[in-house]
Amino acid sequence: MKRSEINTTLRSAQQFLGAHQFHLPPFAAWTPDEWRTKGPEVHEIAENQLGWDITDFGLGDFQRRGLLLFTVRNGRPANLQAMQGKVYAEKIMIAEAGQVTPWHFHWQKTEDIINRGGGTLVVQLRNSSKDEQFADSEITVSLDGVTRTIKAGGMVKLSPGESITLPPRLYHSFWGEGSRVLVGEVSMVNDDRLDNQFLEPLGRFPQIVEDEPPLHLLTVDYPNYYRNTAAVS
Repeated sequence: MKRSEINTTLRSAQQFLGAHQFHLPPFAAWTPDEWRTKGPEVHEIAENQLGWDITDFGLGDFQRRGLLLFTVRNGRPANLQAMQGKVYAEKIMIAEAGQVTPWHFHWQKTEDIINRGGGTLVVQLRNSSKDEQFADSEITVSLDGVTRTIKAGGMVKLSPGESITLPPRLYHSFWGEGSRVLVGEVSMVNDDRLDNQFLEPLGRFPQIVEDEPPLHLLTVDYPNYYRNTAAVS
């Protein structure tokens, strides 16, 4: 992705979030120069990958296959193993109408995907086989506490306020319908480095062409601007 496309997407997202009265934490607005001044007090943000995450999955067509995410809070995998500290995560995402997040599942993470506002969120589902391909079996899921069984490849349409619980190893793909959707995610600890299994070989993070300076940093930018990796005592 070009940095100019990322910057344009960020500006549009900020307007959309503001229109829906979803307020981000202060670090969402930090500039690259501000990041350079930070010390060990912000180690949690960098280490736990909090912040902006815009991806085209390495496909070069963000409008058709892409997603904007912002990780609001997150623990580390070690927290989950020890059952201490933050064992949860929260994201806010924007799914454009017709913009598909490709088929994937998570090895460990259980997550609730929530339509926070806007259009309809369409979620398509397939069970995974032992060799990480599609299984033909029916899928049983929880929709706001109500159990529902659908056929392999079936779709669930979530209106604002509705949600679905996605357990590990359940393939899912989703997109907005009608208009862009503000999508919430509440989950166990999120590890985007290791806990995503895509059906087809894709890149989780974009390759960025620097055609203009960053407006705000993405999580993948942190190593280039934040040099203090010492943990806060």
